[in-house]
Amino acid sequence: MASKPIAAPRCIRFGDDFELDVRAYQLRSGGIPLKLRPIAMELLILLVEHRGELVTRDRIVERIWGKDVFLDTDNSINGAVSKIRQVLRDGTDKPRFLETISGKGYRFIAPITEVIPITSPRIPGPVAIQVKDPLVLEVGTQQGRAKSSAWWRWGLAALVICFAVGIGLFITLRRRTFAPASNARPMLAVLPFENLTGDPSQEYFSDGLTEEMITQLGSLDPNHLGVIARTSVMHYKNSGASLDRIGRELKVQYVLEGSIRRDFDKVRVTAQLIQVADQTHLWARQYDRELSGLLALQGEIAQEISEQIQNAIGSSLSRQNFPPTSSSYEAYDLYLKGRYFWNKRTRDGFEKAATSFQDAVNRDPNYAQAYAGLADVYSMMSDYGYVSAKQYMPKARIAALRALKINESLAEAHTSLAIIAENYDWDWQTAEKEYRRAIELNPNYATAHHWYAECLAFEGHFDEALVESERARQLDPLSLIIAADNGAIFYFARQYDRAIERFRTVLEMDPNFSRAHIILASYVQNGQFKQAHADLDAWRQMQGSPAPWIAAWEAYVDGREGDSVDARNAVDRALTLNKTTRADPTQFMILCYAGLDDKDKWLTWLEKAVRDRTNVPTAFKVDPLYDPLRNEPRFQDLVRQAGLSESRAAQN
Repeated sequence: MASKPIAAPRCIRFGDDFELDVRAYQLRSGGIPLKLRPIAMELLILLVEHRGELVTRDRIVERIWGKDVFLDTDNSINGAVSKIRQVLRDGTDKPRFLETISGKGYRFIAPITEVIPITSPRIPGPVAIQVKDPLVLEVGTQQGRAKSSAWWRWGLAALVICFAVGIGLFITLRRRTFAPASNARPMLAVLPFENLTGDPSQEYFSDGLTEEMITQLGSLDPNHLGVIARTSVMHYKNSGASLDRIGRELKVQYVLEGSIRRDFDKVRVTAQLIQVADQTHLWARQYDRELSGLLALQGEIAQEISEQIQNAIGSSLSRQNFPPTSSSYEAYDLYLKGRYFWNKRTRDGFEKAATSFQDAVNRDPNYAQAYAGLADVYSMMSDYGYVSAKQYMPKARIAALRALKINESLAEAHTSLAIIAENYDWDWQTAEKEYRRAIELNPNYATAHHWYAECLAFEGHFDEALVESERARQLDPLSLIIAADNGAIFYFARQYDRAIERFRTVLEMDPNFSRAHIILASYVQNGQFKQAHADLDAWRQMQGSPAPWIAAWEAYVDGREGDSVDARNAVDRALTLNKTTRADPTQFMILCYAGLDDKDKWLTWLEKAVRDRTNVPTAFKVDPLYDPLRNEPRFQDLVRQAGLSESRAAQN
């Protein structure tokens, strides 16, 4: 006979030592919390509540995704069942807990040894913001509505829900008594939202929702809450890493994890806040919304958010702290695609990102974030040597200024303007001013700290640069580029042993990470040519095919070691290999002739770099590579053209 469903909340014990705490949304074994993603947890609760009964797949779909969904849910259900069995150490041949009824569904077969009412109070904390009823909005007839418009309507719906989730989370955090290891502000990681749409092509949206959540939470109250940047949390996408490991590696006290599901005209977002120390679930919330009519509701939700913040932390925050987004669902969706491709940092990714951002601003000419994204694409393509700086940096400036005209308080746009002033204008005073403004607006923006650190290092202000680099590292502890550029600061400061230590750490994480191979320059400056050749051999093998950059480094190392024959052969290889690429050869030819110590050709290529307004001159003042040229009048003139011959005090 089927058992009567268990009325939540209960702590349900089964097996030898398993406890399912429904109210805390936690499965434990011997008192130790076990890791289950939201969909697996929902399925386990459903099965245990109806122990002894057949729970059909249709019933599972209705419970987890809702009625009338048009998704491929089979894989998600199979994956959840597999995860539950793995956690419960259950088999399929002789199951102790989950029995599969072929073609129909599943049955929880283990006896329940104890059902304990939960009488002890939980740690107080408010529920997420309640949007006024009705939650399901009245909509007109859907006849004639084009299907092509519906696929993007869920975009802004999730963003609005993202606001509500973020504020509910923030209020919960603010009202708790934080207990970080020191007096420092508590740190939070927003783990990648799980894509439960059944459509892998929608990964850009779940990733974009994660980034939006990080941005929103990071801008709330940076003095009291630190939020880990996107680069670091994306390391844990589909990783299955434990919360203990995540907490140690990111040095966070709190984790937010969630998932997103949608069908034709509905969206469901789930989120839960977990305290890492004891893996207590402090807060959980599920949001179901119709997609139609949410534009009209957005202002009301934003107002409720503002009121909730005022109630939670006083008057230090106001409505202006929420960056206004697009009024167009379609533009917002295009923006998310743009950020997704931009984060790939490849030529193809940049080109796709530029198209997406441009389409976004075409649909919404007042979309500040999309203009900032366009500025970032154009400036990074120029800095990576994929396009002409003279052609694309002015476009980047126009986009950044347009973003600031729309929204002067957008930290991303100030950072975009700063990198243009630094790498193209060589206007160090303006670059510093814009970086400081970006950090003032959003102290949690890791990119602003990172790029500001690099700017300070180029000017020779190494102590200040290391402070900013450390701030960036705290906000984005697993970022390879931040760690590598931290090593570059030590290299510029002639602290080669410390630079080598930093670069080695990065190469242990990713041996093929190009920026970390500046370790070769540190080895050369230290006279460690054996180690330099070992690094080159390993890098060459990982590349799989010859590359002009590696040949250029070979020319540099061989030349500085005194082997001019091998160095010249390497230069020839670099030139030959570059015929099959689309990269500007300026940077690696500078490296080649630095190795050969051919000052005339070396300076000729440096002069070309200045004429073309590349980012090469930014390092003229501090890079030990150029030490043999310090007394050359031609080089001194180039340093002056790069705005680096005067001190910062003189500029101010």
